[in-house]
Amino acid sequence: MNTFCKTTGLAAALLLATSASAQTADPDKSDTETAKDVATQPAEDLNLEEKEIPKELQEIVEQPYSLENIRTCRDIRSAVRKLDKVLGDDLDVVEEDSKADKRRKTASSIGKSLLGGLIPFRGIVREITGAAAQQRRYDQAVYAGVVRRSFLKGIGKERGCKFPAAPKQ
Repeated sequence: MNTFCKTTGLAAALLLATSASAQTADPDKSDTETAKDVATQPAEDLNLEEKEIPKELQEIVEQPYSLENIRTCRDIRSAVRKLDKVLGDDLDVVEEDSKADKRRKTASSIGKSLLGGLIPFRGIVREITGAAAQQRRYDQAVYAGVVRRSFLKGIGKERGCKFPAAPKQ
């Protein structure tokens, strides 16, 4: 059996293990979606399937420090919760991953690495296809979202707002 078949078989086994037995930390993300993330990695590398930037993040990339329509603690709380839904919990909400969650994340990471490794000159391919540029745009939008959430919580703290409109004490 050649190396390609062994690698493909191992990746398929990891993919099945991830979807069949893993517990998911994100209640909105099923095991099937996690397995799909692994399986679609090569398609993302070839820019056949773009990682969509959430609308909520697209709206704030240009002006993450805007206070337009932010007047009260209630406005801040609403904006922070909206960002929490897109970005996940902030650092002030500490939750330890269960062993099953850690296994799922590890299996997903290994699966993506194995499948991504099947594409020769992956970095060059990602640049040529535009996948790397799309990933940079996605990363910039996530960064802007994290910055905005932090900014809003700072404004909330200054105004005497309570969590989640301010950092958890």
